[in-house]
Amino acid sequence: MPSSSATTPVAASRGAIALALTIVYLVWGSTYLGIRLALEGGLPPLLMVSGGRFVLAGSLMYAVLRWRGVPAPSRAQWRNVAVMGLLLLLMGNGLVVLAEQSVSSGLAAVAIASVPLWFGLFGALRGEHPSRGEWLGIAVGLAGVVWLNAGSALSATPFGLVCLLIAPLAWAYGSVWSRGRDLPSPFMTAAGQMLCGGLALVLVGALHGERLLAWPSSQGLLAWSYLIVFGSIVAFSSYVWLLGKVRPALAGSYAYVNPVIAVALGAGLAGERFDAHELGAMAVILAGVVLISLSRAKSPKAR
Repeated sequence: MPSSSATTPVAASRGAIALALTIVYLVWGSTYLGIRLALEGGLPPLLMVSGGRFVLAGSLMYAVLRWRGVPAPSRAQWRNVAVMGLLLLLMGNGLVVLAEQSVSSGLAAVAIASVPLWFGLFGALRGEHPSRGEWLGIAVGLAGVVWLNAGSALSATPFGLVCLLIAPLAWAYGSVWSRGRDLPSPFMTAAGQMLCGGLALVLVGALHGERLLAWPSSQGLLAWSYLIVFGSIVAFSSYVWLLGKVRPALAGSYAYVNPVIAVALGAGLAGERFDAHELGAMAVILAGVVLISLSRAKSPKAR
């Protein structure tokens, strides 16, 4: 594994890419339910549900990597990792958590689903122009998410709308900005991002007045543990690895699949029901992801 993403990356097999995408699709789709259970269990949103879990996950991951002999990031690499952590975790994840306290979940899902669109635009500015098939897949996937949430009450406060406007922009820009930067190995990059972004989230949460007033419930602690191990260490590391291996449109396609996974888990675990309207919308979403994946497979760079 190269020590810096500025070096020529080793081509990844389709199996490894498919596995990483599956992890991001399934695990991040399940974190909707995990975050809800953690909040219901009494954990403060920025202080622990977002910031605390990233600090703990990043610390554990950093310690294990150093113990295994992985070099620590250089000063320049720490600077790049910190920028990514602030853009992806503080502004991307943190603003969504704040927004979901005052906006409908449907509107939040539609806003998050705009990430692949911003991926395509920012990638084009860097010379990585999405193909026609990828643009078609982005449009189809976004239309499916809008359809999926068409029956919900898309209510929001002005503050919530601003948060939902900035969050996907920051996440997509930070992801595209990282490509070709001087960074440590993918897993050390993920650990450093979680440390930097998590500390910033904890600080903002404390300044926001968040406090742990009582010991969380066992349900809340279990959900928080799941978010730390799977949502942060496993899925976020897979996502960071994908950023250096696939085109931006494919890396951002998780934003279409996550709402589908969230709806399916809600039906299976929380007893929620969905009808033909939602099944049709999910089929459209998956069609968009298939279009993006097939476009990648047909591109000369992918071959």
